[in-house]
Amino acid sequence: MKTRAAFIRQAPGEYEVGEVELEEPRQNELLIKMSAAGLCHSDDHVATGDIPAGVYPMIGGHEGAGVVAGVGPNTPGFADGDKIVFSFLPSCGRCRWCASGMQNLCDLGAGLLSGGRPDDPTSFRNSMDGKPVGQMCGLGTFADYTIVSVDNAVKVDDDVPLDKAVLTGCGVGTGWGSAVNSAQVYPGDTVIVMGVGGIGINAVQGAAHAGASNIIAVDPVAFKREKAMELGATHTAETIQEGADIARSLTNGQGADSSIVTVGVTKGEHIAGAFSAIRKAGTCVVTGLGDITEVGIPISLGELTLFQKRLQGALFGASNPKKDILLMLALYKAGKLKLDELITNTYRLEDIAQGYKDMHDGKNIRGVILFD
Repeated sequence: MKTRAAFIRQAPGEYEVGEVELEEPRQNELLIKMSAAGLCHSDDHVATGDIPAGVYPMIGGHEGAGVVAGVGPNTPGFADGDKIVFSFLPSCGRCRWCASGMQNLCDLGAGLLSGGRPDDPTSFRNSMDGKPVGQMCGLGTFADYTIVSVDNAVKVDDDVPLDKAVLTGCGVGTGWGSAVNSAQVYPGDTVIVMGVGGIGINAVQGAAHAGASNIIAVDPVAFKREKAMELGATHTAETIQEGADIARSLTNGQGADSSIVTVGVTKGEHIAGAFSAIRKAGTCVVTGLGDITEVGIPISLGELTLFQKRLQGALFGASNPKKDILLMLALYKAGKLKLDELITNTYRLEDIAQGYKDMHDGKNIRGVILFD
């Protein structure tokens, strides 16, 4: 079959919408009619070349939700009409990491940027003019229809609104988990969240849920600081230096218990600022991405060693997607997690360029593409 999709032909490049050929689903694969796709910054990183793709053209999108429109042969557990939220990280359930309760580090994740299938990076389901077309994270959610592995599929209840649930497949779990799992926020803590976009706003929610007394949201955009206050922040600042001063004023000069870096294009100096803002034995969590080939963080080795500080990376907020996506949705239903308020604007697929322009202009917490 043919389907519309938004793809880039090269990097740096811009997303364009056109038709691609889509194969039938094979064993352990699902054909999904898309309902919604989130405009995550990671897909923009692929377009700019900060994150290199394994093949071009590459269909963007890794935050998505839809309805099963076809089930591959010998694929139990799914049926036409099932509602699905995608985990951008596949989990096989069998490797060392899955067996250890770290599904986010599943070995299948090694092929995320190949554009191919999670279990075979050389195998593709989309093509154009007889040549393979890749799928971001093996999903390619910027398309009317897509084929996904069951390792990426989380079946949700029929009453779940997919246009809101879509956010749990990346942004919500990544931000929430960065606070709750990676920073290990405790009741009474003072937390700095640096960068309040689609990820950082959920780190704010996670820190609030964990019981932090002081949550300092740092962002140069006034709209984002205002939104952070609505979703759990207690203080805001334009710069990390101002945020650090606030944290010290609240902790007898010690500094924040943890800082979480969720800047859209993260650089070494962002991490250094957040690292300096934490107390002795504090934790600096790095969740944001930039040019993944860059090396070097200008931090003091003495400060790292003698102050016993911890620098912690976070992938999907150290979440277990097959469990935690359902947990996020349960919290949403119980009124303990806000999803509706995260969506600033919605777009059609053909308006994807405007959606990313709005993100760059600081107008969106999260933009979402809605499909018919």
